[in-house]
Amino acid sequence: MASQPPLFRDPWAKREAWRKHPVFSNRAMFSSLFPGLGIAVVAFTAYVVADTFYAKSHGQGHGH
Repeated sequence: MASQPPLFRDPWAKREAWRKHPVFSNRAMFSSLFPGLGIAVVAFTAYVVADTFYAKSHGQGHGH
């Protein structure tokens, strides 16, 4: 006897398959929400550190 597909087979399954694709996972959606955030944080941190050392070496104080 040949195996028959179940009677409750979803006719829309192929059209809904994209929802289960890894590109649309929660992690991928979150990482593409802010595409340059990681690079921006690293660049800003490097700028603040460099500015702090530059100000200390030149005797400049912030404020007055």
